[in-house]
Order: sequence, then structure tokens, then C-alpha cells
Amino acid sequence: MSAGVALALLVLLTSTAACSRGDATTTSTENSGAPSVAELADATYAGIAEDPVTLIDGRWEGAPYVEGGVSRPSVGLLENGTMTGDLDGDGTDEMAALLWESSGGSGTRLYLAVMDRREGDIKNVGTVLIGDRVQVRKGSIDGKLIVLSVVRAGPEDAACCPTETALVSWEFDGNGLNPVEDRVTGTLSLTDLEGTEWVLLELGRQTTPPDGVTVTFVVRDERASGHSGCNTYFAGVSGPTPGELHFNGMGATRAACAEPTMEFERQYLKILATAATYDFLAGHLVLTCQTGDGPIALRFAAHE
Repeated sequence: MSAGVALALLVLLTSTAACSRGDATTTSTENSGAPSVAELADATYAGIAEDPVTLIDGRWEGAPYVEGGVSRPSVGLLENGTMTGDLDGDGTDEMAALLWESSGGSGTRLYLAVMDRREGDIKNVGTVLIGDRVQVRKGSIDGKLIVLSVVRAGPEDAACCPTETALVSWEFDGNGLNPVEDRVTGTLSLTDLEGTEWVLLELGRQTTPPDGVTVTFVVRDERASGHSGCNTYFAGVSGPTPGELHFNGMGATRAACAEPTMEFERQYLKILATAATYDFLAGHLVLTCQTGDGPIALRFAAHE
């Protein structure tokens, strides 16, 4: 796994964000009848490890492979990677969730699980493997279909560094997920960031914008811009290879705001200027910045 993807995964595994119908990054409707994210975090899942695993607070760890060793199998819920929808047409919503699984090596496999409320209990009614080190750009539910836009390793890619974009979908038949489509759509490029206003969620691990401050990031025609909290910033942007990103000629307007906002803005722009790669995880965009203090991940959600 590349450093950018590994760091992005760490950020997302420690964050809390719910989702809603048809979108892998928004908020669920509590009265929909679908299982809640909190319930999924303590549910049992089959089809991932050799035996069903029961998460506790969103995570499961098995016994070490070697007595006294540190390497062990683990499974976790990507809480911001859930979608609700009436997949079986019975008038009650199910929840589709993304989970990761690691055996302690470099690979991290991504799974899609369907969870339903049956006879008062939360049941795992379908699980499929999406792939190893696959990035999910978007997810939606369309009738009985779950559709994912993904970035994955193509025929010429190393497993660490996926560049192939694709649409994959499965149909839920009430008892499981059946593959419907797997279509290559192109090669990852900066154009995959265009058409979306990205809103900053975290500046490094667990550092969020001050209350009432919105920070945005937009790419259009080889230019990046956005609101940095107080001012508007702008820069040239290039992507020499898929997943790579560099800024040049970064500048900003010069308005003054309250000091907490100004301090956050200075920190954001300083870190953003060192951006090196971009990845997608569960619908979020993660820019990995190579600062003098080591890599820092900036995590953004698509503005609705």
C-alpha cells in the first residue's frame, strides 16, 4: 500500500461520519428502519474472515499468527462509507457498508456488506469482496443495485498504486449480492477532481476547522482555488502521473479575520502547498502532504 493510501485509511478509521440514501458521504435518516451506524459498529459479519467476526466499536482483531507476535488479522468498519436504500423492495431500508480487512501485510482488502433489521436483530445478509487496495470515489443505491465508482490496480499497475477507474455494481436478491457490471471507465487523473467543491473535514489527524469556518478546495482547468477560512486562495495545479498532485504559484487575497481563523488559514495553506498525492476512500478525497514534520493528510468531503 502506498504511503498516501495507508495514511488516509488511518485517518478514516478513527473518524465518525454517518451517511444517507444513495450517497457514501452524507447523513442517514434515523426513522428509515435501516440499521444505524452505531449498530453496524457492533454487528457480526460473515464472508470476510474464515469465520464470522463480531465488531466491537467498529473493529475486530484476531489472535496473533505466531504466539507472542504482533501481526494479526483485523477487520474494521468505514463509518463514512455507508448507504441506505430499500434493496429488497419490502418498504424498509437496508444498509450497505464498506469494511476493510488486513492480514498484517501490505494489502488491505475492501468488502461490501448488506445489513438488514430482521426480527429485531441486525443481520448480515450479503457480503462481497471489492478488491485489494481499492479506492471508492462514490457510492449509490439504485433500486436493487449498489453501484460503486472505484480506483483499482489495472493490468500494468503495481498493487500499491492503482490508476484504473471503473464502475462496479451488484444486485441484492434478498439473500446475497450478485455481480451485475464491471466496466473500466479510464485512468485516474486530475479531471476526476473537477466538477466538485471539496469541503475540508480534517487538517491532519483529528484537527478540524474552527467552528463556523468553512475551507474548500476546487480544481478546474489546471487551476486550484478555494476559500481558506478568511481569504480566497488560488494556484496552478499539475498531475504528472495518476494520483500525483503539485501546486505552483500559490497566492491568496489579503483580508483580515479573527486570529483563530487566521492561524488555521495559515496552517492550512502552508500544509496544502506541500501536497504530493491524492486518494479516494469511502467517497472522501484525501490529499497527502509531505511537510517537514512528515506526511499530513487533508481529508475533504464533496459539498452537496
